[in-house]
Amino acid sequence: MNKVTVDARGLACPLPVVNAKRAADEMKNGGVLEVLVDNEIAVQNLQKFAGQKGYAVSGEKTAEKEYRVLIQVNGGSVAVPDARKSGMVIVLSANVMGTGDETLGTSLMKAFIFAVTKQDMLPETILCYNTGAYLTCEDSDSLEDLKALEAEGVKVLTCGTCLDFYGLKEKLAVGSVTNMYEIVEIMENADSVIRP
Repeated sequence: MNKVTVDARGLACPLPVVNAKRAADEMKNGGVLEVLVDNEIAVQNLQKFAGQKGYAVSGEKTAEKEYRVLIQVNGGSVAVPDARKSGMVIVLSANVMGTGDETLGTSLMKAFIFAVTKQDMLPETILCYNTGAYLTCEDSDSLEDLKALEAEGVKVLTCGTCLDFYGLKEKLAVGSVTNMYEIVEIMENADSVIRP
Protein backbone atom coordinates (compact mmCIF):
# COMPACT_ATOMS: atom_id res chain seq x y z
CA MET A 1 0.00 0.00 0.00
CA ASN A 2 1.24 3.46 -0.92
CA LYS A 3 2.24 5.57 2.12
CA VAL A 4 3.34 9.19 2.08
CA THR A 5 4.59 11.14 5.12
CA VAL A 6 4.36 14.91 5.45
CA ASP A 7 6.31 16.48 8.31
CA ALA A 8 4.41 19.66 9.16
CA ARG A 9 5.86 20.13 12.65
CA GLY A 10 6.74 23.74 13.34
CA LEU A 11 4.60 25.06 10.49
CA ALA A 12 2.06 27.81 11.15
CA CYS A 13 -1.61 27.53 10.20
CA PRO A 14 -2.71 26.92 7.44
CA LEU A 15 0.49 25.24 6.13
CA PRO A 16 -0.11 21.75 7.65
CA VAL A 17 -3.44 21.51 5.78
CA VAL A 18 -2.03 23.10 2.61
CA ASN A 19 0.87 20.61 2.54
CA ALA A 20 -1.43 17.67 3.32
CA LYS A 21 -3.82 18.70 0.54
CA ARG A 22 -0.95 18.96 -1.95
CA ALA A 23 0.35 15.51 -0.96
CA ALA A 24 -3.17 13.98 -1.14
CA ASP A 25 -3.71 15.49 -4.61
CA GLU A 26 -0.49 13.84 -5.80
CA MET A 27 -1.57 10.39 -4.53
CA LYS A 28 -3.36 9.41 -7.74
CA ASN A 29 -3.69 5.75 -6.72
CA GLY A 30 -4.70 6.50 -3.15
CA GLY A 31 -3.03 5.22 -0.01
CA VAL A 32 -2.22 6.37 3.51
CA LEU A 33 -1.12 9.94 4.11
CA GLU A 34 0.70 10.36 7.42
CA VAL A 35 0.95 13.95 8.65
CA LEU A 36 3.18 14.84 11.61
CA VAL A 37 2.23 17.98 13.55
CA ASP A 38 3.05 19.56 16.90
CA ASN A 39 -0.31 20.89 18.15
CA GLU A 40 -3.90 19.79 18.62
CA ILE A 41 -5.33 22.62 16.49
CA ALA A 42 -3.42 21.27 13.47
CA VAL A 43 -4.83 17.79 14.22
CA GLN A 44 -8.37 19.20 14.27
CA ASN A 45 -7.79 21.16 11.05
CA LEU A 46 -6.45 18.05 9.29
CA GLN A 47 -9.41 15.99 10.50
CA LYS A 48 -11.79 18.63 9.17
CA PHE A 49 -9.95 18.70 5.82
CA ALA A 50 -10.15 14.89 5.56
CA GLY A 51 -13.85 14.93 6.43
CA GLN A 52 -14.58 17.50 3.73
CA LYS A 53 -12.82 15.29 1.19
CA GLY A 54 -14.60 12.14 2.36
CA TYR A 55 -11.37 10.50 3.57
CA ALA A 56 -11.19 8.26 6.64
CA VAL A 57 -8.97 9.84 9.28
CA SER A 58 -7.48 9.09 12.69
CA GLY A 59 -5.16 11.01 14.96
CA GLU A 60 -3.00 10.16 17.93
CA LYS A 61 -0.63 11.86 20.33
CA THR A 62 2.77 10.15 20.10
CA ALA A 63 4.75 12.31 22.56
CA GLU A 64 4.68 15.74 24.20
CA LYS A 65 3.78 18.17 21.37
CA GLU A 66 3.98 15.31 18.84
CA TYR A 67 0.92 14.14 16.93
CA ARG A 68 0.35 11.82 13.99
CA VAL A 69 -2.68 12.05 11.71
CA LEU A 70 -3.40 9.19 9.30
CA ILE A 71 -5.59 9.98 6.30
CA GLN A 72 -6.87 7.25 3.97
CA VAL A 73 -6.74 8.94 0.56
CA ASN A 74 -9.16 7.56 -2.02
CA GLY A 75 -7.56 6.74 -5.37
CA GLY A 76 -8.90 7.33 -8.81
CA SER A 77 -9.26 10.40 -10.92
CA VAL A 78 -10.88 13.43 -9.41
CA ALA A 79 -12.65 15.95 -11.58
CA VAL A 80 -10.95 19.31 -11.35
CA PRO A 81 -13.53 22.05 -10.81
CA ASP A 82 -13.48 25.41 -12.53
CA ALA A 83 -10.92 27.43 -10.60
CA ARG A 84 -13.31 30.29 -9.87
CA LYS A 85 -16.73 30.18 -8.27
CA SER A 86 -19.07 32.48 -10.10
CA GLY A 87 -20.66 34.99 -7.75
CA MET A 88 -18.23 34.54 -4.83
CA VAL A 89 -16.85 37.89 -3.66
CA ILE A 90 -14.26 38.47 -0.94
CA VAL A 91 -14.34 41.91 0.67
CA LEU A 92 -11.13 43.16 2.28
CA SER A 93 -12.10 46.38 4.05
CA ALA A 94 -8.98 46.49 6.23
CA ASN A 95 -5.36 45.43 6.05
CA VAL A 96 -5.79 43.55 9.34
CA MET A 97 -8.18 40.73 10.23
CA GLY A 98 -10.37 41.19 13.28
CA THR A 99 -10.01 43.65 16.12
CA GLY A 100 -7.44 43.68 18.88
CA ASP A 101 -3.70 43.39 18.46
CA GLU A 102 -2.60 44.95 15.15
CA THR A 103 0.41 42.65 14.72
CA LEU A 104 -1.80 39.59 15.14
CA GLY A 105 -4.43 41.08 12.81
CA THR A 106 -1.78 41.66 10.12
CA SER A 107 -0.55 38.07 10.42
CA LEU A 108 -4.11 36.72 10.28
CA MET A 109 -4.90 38.71 7.12
CA LYS A 110 -1.73 37.47 5.42
CA ALA A 111 -2.63 33.87 6.39
CA PHE A 112 -6.22 34.37 5.18
CA ILE A 113 -5.18 35.62 1.73
CA PHE A 114 -2.59 32.83 1.45
CA ALA A 115 -5.26 30.26 2.40
CA VAL A 116 -7.56 31.65 -0.33
CA THR A 117 -4.87 30.82 -2.93
CA LYS A 118 -4.96 27.16 -1.82
CA GLN A 119 -8.72 26.63 -2.08
CA ASP A 120 -10.26 24.39 -4.75
CA MET A 121 -12.75 27.15 -5.49
CA LEU A 122 -11.37 30.65 -5.88
CA PRO A 123 -13.48 33.79 -5.64
CA GLU A 124 -14.64 35.55 -8.76
CA THR A 125 -13.76 38.97 -7.34
CA ILE A 126 -11.76 40.48 -4.46
CA LEU A 127 -12.80 43.99 -3.44
CA CYS A 128 -10.37 46.13 -1.43
CA TYR A 129 -11.37 49.37 0.22
CA ASN A 130 -10.52 51.61 3.19
CA THR A 131 -7.20 50.32 4.64
CA GLY A 132 -7.71 47.14 2.59
CA ALA A 133 -6.27 49.25 -0.24
CA TYR A 134 -2.82 48.81 1.32
CA LEU A 135 -3.01 45.06 0.52
CA THR A 136 -2.86 45.65 -3.25
CA CYS A 137 -0.01 48.17 -3.17
CA GLU A 138 3.79 48.02 -3.19
CA ASP A 139 5.33 46.62 0.01
CA SER A 140 2.22 44.57 0.87
CA ASP A 141 3.03 41.21 2.48
CA SER A 142 0.14 39.72 0.46
CA LEU A 143 1.11 41.11 -2.93
CA GLU A 144 2.47 37.85 -4.39
CA ASP A 145 -0.59 35.89 -3.24
CA LEU A 146 -2.94 38.47 -4.77
CA LYS A 147 -0.94 38.39 -8.01
CA ALA A 148 -1.24 34.58 -8.04
CA LEU A 149 -5.02 34.87 -7.63
CA GLU A 150 -5.18 37.44 -10.44
CA ALA A 151 -3.19 35.05 -12.66
CA GLU A 152 -5.92 32.45 -12.01
CA GLY A 153 -8.54 34.86 -13.34
CA VAL A 154 -9.70 36.43 -10.06
CA LYS A 155 -10.61 40.10 -10.47
CA VAL A 156 -8.80 42.22 -7.85
CA LEU A 157 -10.38 45.66 -7.54
CA THR A 158 -9.30 48.51 -5.26
CA CYS A 159 -11.35 51.59 -4.41
CA GLY A 160 -9.90 54.65 -6.18
CA THR A 161 -11.15 57.07 -3.50
CA CYS A 162 -9.31 55.00 -0.87
CA LEU A 163 -6.10 54.95 -2.91
CA ASP A 164 -6.32 58.75 -3.21
CA PHE A 165 -7.09 59.23 0.49
CA TYR A 166 -4.08 57.19 1.63
CA GLY A 167 -1.76 58.55 -1.10
CA LEU A 168 -1.40 55.12 -2.73
CA LYS A 169 -2.59 55.78 -6.29
CA GLU A 170 0.93 55.47 -7.75
CA LYS A 171 1.71 52.39 -5.64
CA LEU A 172 -1.09 50.08 -6.84
CA ALA A 173 0.72 46.86 -7.83
CA VAL A 174 -2.03 44.33 -8.58
CA GLY A 175 -5.49 44.49 -10.08
CA SER A 176 -7.26 47.65 -11.13
CA VAL A 177 -9.03 50.68 -9.70
CA THR A 178 -12.76 50.62 -9.06
CA ASN A 179 -15.40 52.99 -7.71
CA MET A 180 -18.18 52.81 -5.13
CA TYR A 181 -20.88 52.33 -7.77
CA GLU A 182 -19.14 49.21 -9.11
CA ILE A 183 -18.43 47.95 -5.56
CA VAL A 184 -22.13 48.20 -4.67
CA GLU A 185 -23.14 46.56 -7.97
CA ILE A 186 -20.72 43.62 -7.48
CA MET A 187 -21.82 43.06 -3.88
CA GLU A 188 -25.50 43.37 -4.79
CA ASN A 189 -25.17 40.72 -7.52
CA ALA A 190 -22.93 38.37 -5.53
CA ASP A 191 -24.14 34.88 -4.60
CA SER A 192 -21.91 34.99 -1.52
CA VAL A 193 -19.84 37.71 0.13
CA ILE A 194 -16.99 36.71 2.44
CA ARG A 195 -15.65 39.27 4.91
CA PRO A 196 -12.70 38.14 7.02
